[in-house]
Amino acid sequence: MNLYLSLLSLNDVKPLFMFEKENKAFFEQFVPPRPDSYFRYEDFSEILIELLEEQDDRRSLFYLIKDENGKIIGRMNLVDIDWVKKYGNIGYRVGQQYTGKGAAVKGLQLLMSEAKDFGLIELRAKTTKNNLASQKVLDKCLFQKEPEEKGDFIDYKKAL
Repeated sequence: MNLYLSLLSLNDVKPLFMFEKENKAFFEQFVPPRPDSYFRYEDFSEILIELLEEQDDRRSLFYLIKDENGKIIGRMNLVDIDWVKKYGNIGYRVGQQYTGKGAAVKGLQLLMSEAKDFGLIELRAKTTKNNLASQKVLDKCLFQKEPEEKGDFIDYKKAL
């Protein structure tokens, strides 16, 4: 599967909304649910505009994982970027029909390359204890598990 990252843009509102709706129940098995407003198109559009403003300010960068046909199969986000200390926090999600096929690992590898090109020296991640698939992705990408677990979450770091 040939995958690439595409920086979020206004052109992505409708397909991203459909992706999120189609995968809502699947995602909620592993992460806290998004508010109901997230699944109303008008509200979703406003949220996306706010994300684009955050992206324009370079506080965060929001990527879509797309297949060779340009279909959204996942998201890969670099958020809360500290350009002085040169680190950022990652978050990602892959649609249910693409799990177990290496899409998250490939997307994260592409994101790590982007982050390194931007001059970041460390990435941080957090996942829930019950999200074994996410833990496997981070392990395959050589993230190091933080020794102290916090509640239902596990923290990871990776030097670039």
